[in-house]
Amino acid sequence: MIGLNTHKNLKRYRQIVLTFVKHGFGTLLDNIGILKYLGIRSHIASSDSESHKRYSAGERLRMALEELGPTFIKLGQVLSTRSDILPKDIVSELEKLQDNVPAFNFEQVKDIVEAEFNKKLDSIFYEFSETPIAAASIAQVHLARIGSGQRVVVKVRRPHIDEIVDLDLKILHDIAKFIENNTKYGELYDFVEMVGEFEKTLKNELDFRNEAENAEAFRKMFSNDKNVSVPEIIWTHTTQKVLTMEYINGVKLNEISKLEQINANRSEIAVRLARSIFNQILKDGFFHADPHPGNIMVLEENKIVFLDLGMVGRLSERRKIQFLKILIGIVYKNSKLVVEGIADLDALSKPLNTRKLERDIDKLRDKYIDLPFEKLKIGDMFSEIFSLAFKYKIKLPVEFTMISKTLVTLEGIVEKLDPGLSVIEIAEPIAKSLMYRIFSIREAGEDIYSGALDYSRLISDFPLFAVNFLKKIENDDYSINFRISNIQNVLKSLERVSNKIAFSIILLSLSVIIAGITIGSGMSAHVGREVYLLNVNILKIALIIAAIIIAGLVFSIIKYRNLE
Repeated sequence: MIGLNTHKNLKRYRQIVLTFVKHGFGTLLDNIGILKYLGIRSHIASSDSESHKRYSAGERLRMALEELGPTFIKLGQVLSTRSDILPKDIVSELEKLQDNVPAFNFEQVKDIVEAEFNKKLDSIFYEFSETPIAAASIAQVHLARIGSGQRVVVKVRRPHIDEIVDLDLKILHDIAKFIENNTKYGELYDFVEMVGEFEKTLKNELDFRNEAENAEAFRKMFSNDKNVSVPEIIWTHTTQKVLTMEYINGVKLNEISKLEQINANRSEIAVRLARSIFNQILKDGFFHADPHPGNIMVLEENKIVFLDLGMVGRLSERRKIQFLKILIGIVYKNSKLVVEGIADLDALSKPLNTRKLERDIDKLRDKYIDLPFEKLKIGDMFSEIFSLAFKYKIKLPVEFTMISKTLVTLEGIVEKLDPGLSVIEIAEPIAKSLMYRIFSIREAGEDIYSGALDYSRLISDFPLFAVNFLKKIENDDYSINFRISNIQNVLKSLERVSNKIAFSIILLSLSVIIAGITIGSGMSAHVGREVYLLNVNILKIALIIAAIIIAGLVFSIIKYRNLE
């Protein structure tokens, strides 16, 4: 149990909690127990609930996050990727989170830039517009020119944003620990790990050098594709708090009317965008994780330019194969392949009932089976599959939830650009061309190689183990203990079997003896009456003995059963 009220930043704690109370989440916070630990009276929990009945839970959550500032706006954006754990209506509201906030003044911009380069602004940039062209929770953007005369875009981080984020992250970590240790929700979700992943994402985004490196990686990926690009980074004018890139004079995808003015082929743009995203995921394992229309620009001849590369997803070769299995399973409506891809994640909190999961996947498949191929929504299908995975307590990798959100966003864009185009039609040929990876000899070789160290350790440790084992035997210092559960039931079963075997053996023996005597009597009848009578008497005696033995055996069996 943690003491929330002992934290030195109690004021910010209270501000966060009271904001959620104001937007109608007081009862939930009271049930969790946070209000009590902050010393907030529980009657406040429902004070404003009436005024928010006209808003849905998703709308109220979105408004609360926007009011709390940059950390919580980013938190909401990350949570919008978690369709596996959040209801669809809340996810759709979180996707609407607005990252537009008032700009900070030019004097602060100037101070930050000059402090980063330790020079005067006019010696760093030939021109620098005082009015920003965009302002968001983490940074704002200005137009400028460098000494060569090239037009550039300069992204400047907000003043004191790192201190604000650090404080909010500490509070989120404390709240996550509190919920995990003190509520039933802690048994269902790993809140501490969720906050840890969020912290990594946000810290990476705060350091603009990471975004610059992402842009460089994308430029190399797209070097052989004349239809897709990213802005060039001006490294001489880039630091942790200042990012400078080439100015792109194009039209953003959310400006539909302007696309028509430049005679853009919307269908061609949709195909190129979808193909690029699937190649990024399946081939490169490095993809734009926030491809909303405001982050994509169109140039002449339908060329696509990806902007804002702070949030990206990375997939290892193994993760790519796992995703490929699920994708091919969806494309060909093969439930077994989907289940195999999920089971390969190695993130199961308990043994997986694959047959039951496969039946649920079959139901999901049947839901879509009658739909024409071009009507299938791959993003929705992935979201439903990942929701099923969550139901089975399968801990999905963060990369997979990012993929799901990316595909949902992609399908939304494609539907607006060309309603007749299906994203799955674009994905199918790419997936088919990569199917060999699932059965690749190289992959099998890599698995063997990765296990080689374990095998070598086992071989090197075996001689020492064998010597110790032999010494223990030599010194009579070794014993092997066996324990059989339900030993009494086992013994009873053995007793019944042995009785049946004994009974059968005795009957068989007596039958052989009697048969022998009978045959012998018949053969010796012509010898003399005395021998014949002797054989008959022996047969009678044998029958009497057999009857006594059988009666005794039956009596012992009955007696044994009565003792049970």
